[in-house]
Amino acid sequence: MALFNRLNLRAKSLVNTGFGSSASSYGGRFINKDGSVNAVKKGVGALDRISWYHTMLDMSSWKFLSILLLFYVTINFVFALLYFAIGIEHLNGIATTDNEWVQFGQAYFFSAQTFTTVGYGHISPTGFYTSALSSAEALIGLLSFAIATGLFFGRFSKPSIFLKFSKNAVIAPFNDGKALMFRLAPYKNTNYIDAEVNVTLGMRIEENGVMTNKFYTLDLEYQRINSLALSWTLVHPITSESPLWELVSSDYDSILGEIIVIIKTFDDMFSTTVATRTSYTFEEVVYGAKFKPMYTRSDNNKSTILDLGLLNSFDKVLMD
Repeated sequence: MALFNRLNLRAKSLVNTGFGSSASSYGGRFINKDGSVNAVKKGVGALDRISWYHTMLDMSSWKFLSILLLFYVTINFVFALLYFAIGIEHLNGIATTDNEWVQFGQAYFFSAQTFTTVGYGHISPTGFYTSALSSAEALIGLLSFAIATGLFFGRFSKPSIFLKFSKNAVIAPFNDGKALMFRLAPYKNTNYIDAEVNVTLGMRIEENGVMTNKFYTLDLEYQRINSLALSWTLVHPITSESPLWELVSSDYDSILGEIIVIIKTFDDMFSTTVATRTSYTFEEVVYGAKFKPMYTRSDNNKSTILDLGLLNSFDKVLMD
C-alpha cells in the first residue's frame, strides 16, 4: 500500500490495453523478451491452435532446414520399408545379395530417386503393388517439393524487422532530473523511415486490498523519427506528469511491473510497414546508469561507425 501511495495518481491509467485489470489472472510477464505474447491457448485441439504455416515461416533457419531434412529422410525410410515388405524381387535391377541391409539400402535410394522424380533408371518397379506404390510416392514427392518451395519463398519474401533492443532499461540523469531510457538499433543493411514507438507501463499493485493491473502511457521525448539509421535511445522524462515521479531506487527492486514497447516503421525495400515489440520487467531496469555512445566517426571522417556490440553497454552513475 505504501508503494501505491507513492505512485503518481495524476497520471491517467489506461483501460484499453487488451491485457485486463485482474492481476490474479496473470502469471509472469505480459510480453516475452522476444516480443511474443506470454499466453498459452487451451480449449481447442492442437491442430486448431497452431498455424503450421506461420510456425514454419517464423522458426529459425536451422530448425526449418532440420525439419525438411528429417521429413525427407523419414518419408524415404517409410517407403523403403513398404517396398521391402512387398518384396525386393519386385524392384528390377537391385543387385543380388544375401545381405538384407544392402538390399534395404538399395530400396531406400530407389525411394529417394522416385520421391525426387530423378529416376536414374537402373532400378525399376515390376508388378502392380510396387508400381502403384512408386506412382503414389512420386505424387507425394511432387506435392512435398511444391510445399517446400512455397515455404522457402515465403521465408525469403516475408517482410521482417531487423532491430535489436538493449537488454536493460536504465534510470539515468536527464535535464536536471532523471529519465527512463532504453535503446534500439537496426542490425542489417535495411532502410527504415518514419519509425514510431508506443511505450506502456504495466504494474501490479494492491488497491483496496485487491491486486490490480494498472497501465499507463509513458510519454517520450521523441516518439517518432524520420529515419532509423543509427541507434535510437528512447527517453521517458520522469516529470511530475509521469507515473514514476515519486518512485525511489528500492521501488524498482520490489515493483511487479513491466514496460511494454511496440515499434513500427516503414521498410522502403518492401514498401510496407513492419513492426516488433519487446518488454522490460522492473528487474531489468538498472537504476543509476547511462548508456555508452554507440556510434562515432570513422578514422577518415567520411563515414559513421555504428558499433552494435555496445548496444547493451552502460556506465553506472550516482543519482539522488
